[in-house]
Amino acid sequence: MSDATRRPDFPLQHLPRRAVLAVSGAEALPFLQRLVTADVAALAEGSAAHAALLTPQGKILHDFFLLRRGEAVLIDCALSQREALAKRLTLYKLRSAVDIAVRDDLDVGVASVASAGAYADPRLAAAGFRLFAPAGSLPQGGAYEPARLALALPDSDADIGSGVLFPHEANLDQLNGISFSKGCYVGQEVVSRMEHRGTAKARIVALGFTGPAPGAAAITSGDTAMGELLSVGDGRALALLRLDRLAEATAPLMAGATRLHPEKPFWARFDMTIPEAAV
Repeated sequence: MSDATRRPDFPLQHLPRRAVLAVSGAEALPFLQRLVTADVAALAEGSAAHAALLTPQGKILHDFFLLRRGEAVLIDCALSQREALAKRLTLYKLRSAVDIAVRDDLDVGVASVASAGAYADPRLAAAGFRLFAPAGSLPQGGAYEPARLALALPDSDADIGSGVLFPHEANLDQLNGISFSKGCYVGQEVVSRMEHRGTAKARIVALGFTGPAPGAAAITSGDTAMGELLSVGDGRALALLRLDRLAEATAPLMAGATRLHPEKPFWARFDMTIPEAAV
């Protein structure tokens, strides 16, 4: 089954927790190329990339989507992080011929089928399409959140945060968010070392459960700490889980009194052993 055929169905809707920045000017692409994890040097008109800006120690400060539009690059980022991202980009600007601007005139939307001006989500074909639209023009809706959880796609606010996770832990290496062939960018040495040494012990994975939402964030297996819950929906959640400990689990995974059933996302290429005791 292809990624596209696994796509959940969700109508066109506004994402109120997302916001837009624009980096414009003749040096917009070279400027971003020096900073972000994705290779954007040759980003074509109307093409998009999934990327992050890291700390020098290699942790994710901000993750976002980039869309080339003429000499400008539109950035779809978390609303809660937009001000900090704009300040960070301005800090790195120095003498680069770029302008960094807040675009309150634009909203971010998603849909499972293409519409005018939409672009394919660069993470995964099953994730559908994203778009920028005039502020206030998109319908409201709540169908995207369960679709996101069904696909085990982490959210900037609910799952990734800022200054907490390494890109591998947030699966950027699995979801087209990192180029391992481009030149240097902030935090690149740490990311390359984790890739080549295979040192990512924890990753965001999917979990199923039955009944009410778990009442605790800590995940245990017997007396062993396994990780923590992140996004929680109806019978499904995401969690940052220690995969090395999962492989050795001899008791069910629990969050408070709720039993959790770990699942390897269909798109994942990393090793994930789920013992019978944890099924």
